[in-house]
Amino acid sequence: MNAIYILWLRQLKRYFRAKSRIVGSIGQPLLFLVALGFGLGPVYAAAGGGNYIEFLAPGIIAMGILFTAIFSGIQIIWDRQFGFLKETLVAPVSRLQIMLGQTVGGATVALLQGIIVFGLTLIVGFRPENWAMVPVAFFFATFVALLFTALGVAIASMLDDMQGFQLIMNFIVMPLFFLSGALFPIKNLPEALLIIVRFNPLSYGVDGLRDALTGVTQFGMGIDILILGAITAVLLFVGSWLFSKVQV
Repeated sequence: MNAIYILWLRQLKRYFRAKSRIVGSIGQPLLFLVALGFGLGPVYAAAGGGNYIEFLAPGIIAMGILFTAIFSGIQIIWDRQFGFLKETLVAPVSRLQIMLGQTVGGATVALLQGIIVFGLTLIVGFRPENWAMVPVAFFFATFVALLFTALGVAIASMLDDMQGFQLIMNFIVMPLFFLSGALFPIKNLPEALLIIVRFNPLSYGVDGLRDALTGVTQFGMGIDILILGAITAVLLFVGSWLFSKVQV
């Protein structure tokens, strides 16, 4: 447990030291909120959808968490190239603890990013339907952060090239985000796209956040929790196994 705490603390220190990273990481969510929220808001309202900012905000919060969480895996490649991972692996602790420390640390950073984006949504006019449900939204945000940090760590454990990791992540991240229902309602999608959305784990994170913050849901909160919990457990197991095979 001490190793997990040390690696978690190390991730947080890196995050708060990189002030430019914090500022830069909020640029994309802010752009989506302003450009889409106000640009497509009148079209969404005219189509009978209501307030688009209210619909969009949970998806943008999930986006902020997703991008930060899944790209935290690059830290493993960075540590491998500069020798820090070798020093960590020879320590008298199990690789499971090291992997969990990396995952929990990355997930905490991603959750902090989600909280910052939540603050941005409040600035542009979003208001939760019930403030008492905000802790439930953070519960779903934590699940999303853990799930995609574990995915990032699992993929990084199989690679030793930062450019290759970024290419693979871009190939994964954008479809995950755009086919999650973050930007548009999924109820009237063609059946082929609807199947993809249902197999996308981020869809259940977005749906859980939207349910907690606005009271609107497609799958139901119970289904969201069940699927997110199951996939997170599987990815933590797979990530631990792949990390145990890392050679330095």
